[in-house]
Amino acid sequence: MVAAHPTSRPSDKRASRAPVLLTGFDPFGGDALNPSWLIARALHRRQLGGHRVVAAQLPTVFGDSLVRLNALLAEHRPALVICLGLAATRAAISLERIAINVNDARIADNAGAQPIDTPVIAGAPAAYFSTLPIKAMQQAIQRAGVPAEVSQTAGTFVCNHVFYGLMHRLATARGFSATRGGFIHVPMLPEQGAPSLPLEQMVEGLRVGIRAALAVQQDVRVIGGAID
Repeated sequence: MVAAHPTSRPSDKRASRAPVLLTGFDPFGGDALNPSWLIARALHRRQLGGHRVVAAQLPTVFGDSLVRLNALLAEHRPALVICLGLAATRAAISLERIAINVNDARIADNAGAQPIDTPVIAGAPAAYFSTLPIKAMQQAIQRAGVPAEVSQTAGTFVCNHVFYGLMHRLATARGFSATRGGFIHVPMLPEQGAPSLPLEQMVEGLRVGIRAALAVQQDVRVIGGAID
């Protein structure tokens, strides 16, 4: 069973004053930097669309990452949540469509764990769709001159683990009916190799993407599918 795919969430006075929660990960897999955290940190305390951005770092660790994320959700009660992660083989900002309820780690996480074919949350739905207006965000990012795409897979490592855990929390916990959320993968930095994007370009892409997410309730219907 795949969870329902709402295109919008009702707003309320609390949500209109609530911050945007933006997370990134610490470095993993031998890299000294993780651009997802550098982007989040660069946008920390910015005012976007009348909302303050709160940036926080998550550990690249199964389980612990969701403990940290759930604590942040309880503390900030955000209007919008966007979790960022690194996708080293991608050349564009990738707006993820769906999170699946499986951990299947190709490499160990930062705590040495490497779960194989385990659920993110036992007994929960097979998948959740992002509640971000991902195609409207894609258009806004592209208009800013930054490569952007809709992605049909967030993988099965800690990024998908966090994405799924976020969407399950927003769907099932009390007090989050007006909160929208999702996950975005970003490329490497030029100094890390190729494909890559400059940090300043990715920060700008996320800035306009967040503004679009705050402004758009009903996503646009444009081509964004993929054959493979």
